[in-house]
Amino acid sequence: MKKLLLLVCSLFIGWNSASAQQASGLNLKDITNGVYSPQYIHGVMPGLDGETYTQLSPDRKRIIRRSFKTGEEVGVVFDADAARGPVKLSGIDGYTMSPNEKRILLRTQTKGIYRHSYTAVHYIYDVKTGTFEPLSDGGPQQVPLFSPDGNLIAFVRDNNLFLVKLLFGNAESQITKDGKFNYVLNGIPDWVNEEEFATSRSFDFSADSKMLAWVRYDESQVPIYSMTMYQGMAPAMSANEDYPGAYAYKYPVAGAKNADVKVLTFDIASRATREMDVPLDADGYIPRIKFTSDPLKLAIVTLNRHQSIMRIYMGNPRSTVCQLAVEEANAEGKYVKEDAYAALTFYEGGFAMVSDRTDFRHIYLYNLNGQLKRQVTKGNFDVCNFYGYDVKTGNCYYASHEESPLRKAIYVTDKKGNTKKLSTKVGTNEATFSKTFDYFMNVYSAINQPPVTTLCDAKGKTLTTLIDNQDLKQKADQLFAQKELFSFTTADGVQLNGWMVKPRNFDATKKYPVIMYQYSGPGSQEVKDAWGLGMYGGAAYESYMAEQGFIFVCVDGRGTGGRGSQFEKCTYLRLGELESHDQVETAIYLGSLPYVDKDNIAIWGWSFGGFNTLMAMSEGRPVFKAGIAVAAPSNWKYYDTVYTERYMRTPQENGDGYAINPIQRAKNLHGNLLLIHGTADDNVHYRNCTEVAEAYVQADKQYDMQIYTNRNHSIYGGNTRYHLFTRMSNFFIEHLQAK
Repeated sequence: MKKLLLLVCSLFIGWNSASAQQASGLNLKDITNGVYSPQYIHGVMPGLDGETYTQLSPDRKRIIRRSFKTGEEVGVVFDADAARGPVKLSGIDGYTMSPNEKRILLRTQTKGIYRHSYTAVHYIYDVKTGTFEPLSDGGPQQVPLFSPDGNLIAFVRDNNLFLVKLLFGNAESQITKDGKFNYVLNGIPDWVNEEEFATSRSFDFSADSKMLAWVRYDESQVPIYSMTMYQGMAPAMSANEDYPGAYAYKYPVAGAKNADVKVLTFDIASRATREMDVPLDADGYIPRIKFTSDPLKLAIVTLNRHQSIMRIYMGNPRSTVCQLAVEEANAEGKYVKEDAYAALTFYEGGFAMVSDRTDFRHIYLYNLNGQLKRQVTKGNFDVCNFYGYDVKTGNCYYASHEESPLRKAIYVTDKKGNTKKLSTKVGTNEATFSKTFDYFMNVYSAINQPPVTTLCDAKGKTLTTLIDNQDLKQKADQLFAQKELFSFTTADGVQLNGWMVKPRNFDATKKYPVIMYQYSGPGSQEVKDAWGLGMYGGAAYESYMAEQGFIFVCVDGRGTGGRGSQFEKCTYLRLGELESHDQVETAIYLGSLPYVDKDNIAIWGWSFGGFNTLMAMSEGRPVFKAGIAVAAPSNWKYYDTVYTERYMRTPQENGDGYAINPIQRAKNLHGNLLLIHGTADDNVHYRNCTEVAEAYVQADKQYDMQIYTNRNHSIYGGNTRYHLFTRMSNFFIEHLQAK
């Protein structure tokens, strides 16, 4: 859930509002159509030689090879116009290089399923001959993967695993046959495992390319959730013209039955299938499996249902015996953060993991038997990205918040513990390292600086600038509102960080209405010294609204990330209580400022931010005149097992915690409220909207509602986004500027 707003930002279509298009140099339609979006380099993959990288051309017709040292083009490894094959390719959606870079998997005709998953038609491209052929003639595929020797490709179709042998005329064989929608999935996760463990592939090859291992999900006993589907428009579903249809899928709500999981292996030569003897609670999870550099060691990560204990087992794929290598448990019984398995990285002879066992997230190196070799980073700061470990030198490369929770810098720490900062700019830095760690591509931005992409050497020296977004910066300097970071201390003695957007013609002697935007979900971070603020980069939407006379503010309350696990996990078992309290405290603080109209403060948010909007408006202190909740959960017992129980345990165990919700607080609602939801939201079901709306009816609380036909959690398609943001902006204008 916490990753939604990144997706939301990328999907904005745009809108045009007559009531909100006046007195500004900014054009809202331009903003929402991406006119002010920064340029990036897409599809970057470091090359085997350590000196080059490949990237997808902007028109998606070519895969270009460039020098890490100069950024100059040194070759073209694929050109759609020149490539020869059974069909004419106008372009590709993405690509995957084989381990030896002799072949490339070309992705076309991509069709999304859920957040991470999709089907696509893939082609195998031979770099030397310039020819391509279909990966399979049996239909679109999911998550194809090259074997380490580059001679095999495994993929999933219709919930079953398939294997293609490239050295045998692309001979295709089916490994599993029990896959069936809403019953069994082989090698790909079900909805909840995909959504909450952020993965779309659950299989891997052994290092010697002789074995394949996968997770089998049996969801036959998981309850079904059904969504009514209408004919609608853009796109229209003609099958539902006379009567509505339905989309039914397995969705376990908090406390319900999850899919049963087990790990299977397949001997490619003998075609023998075995089940791994991995210790696992009957209701436990397997969020990751990964073969190590040892072909006889398959790393299997398990979690108990509370997600408070993570274990890494090393399993022999032939004998099926599994031995415990590492156990990671939260001393207070709270959850183990997702980084522990999501950032798990294997290298020759060992692996690295990120753990918050000392309150802050740090890097730990182990050998394949699970013996701790060393703790790489130490201190009262979080490591936020692990980029890799150089086996030859013992160097670890990563990004951390060492300078400030609001900033991110790139570092290297050697085997003696000496640390050097590689990035030179203060703000937010992201890196992509070459295979040999001799170079890295750095993307830097700050609150008033659009992203700048540079190439740097191993010492951090800038070699060349690839993209500076100077045109965007000039436009932003001329048109965007004032942006500033600030902090304050609540009445509870808690220091909170925020950003503020003021009109360009800001007058400190006037009083302005304020719109507070927030997300507030566990571990999330909306307040940072980076370009990507608010609903668009550079706070473009907030700048536009500021020109209509508003001040926009965002504050990260307790439960958010970047400040250690104590600050983040203090909301455990009682989601929404402290988060909403801190937003009310923010409104009270803002109301004390001489240029804020304390009687005209609004709050809004999407997803968890919508939930916290409802919670804050019914916290008990009537500080909000208006609020908008988009796609908001209204009771955590309606949401999925993995996410909800990570922070709340089950409703059966934590009834008091689950009772902290907007439905129970309905009688305390204060302010003008607009509920917005899509009827086909597969993530936060439309049910959440209907149930809280009914609670408001019975509590005699008036509200507005905007429903979007057949739209999912991101609410887009056709003219939908035009309509949604017109509705939102007019609502704010009506309720905060009415005289």
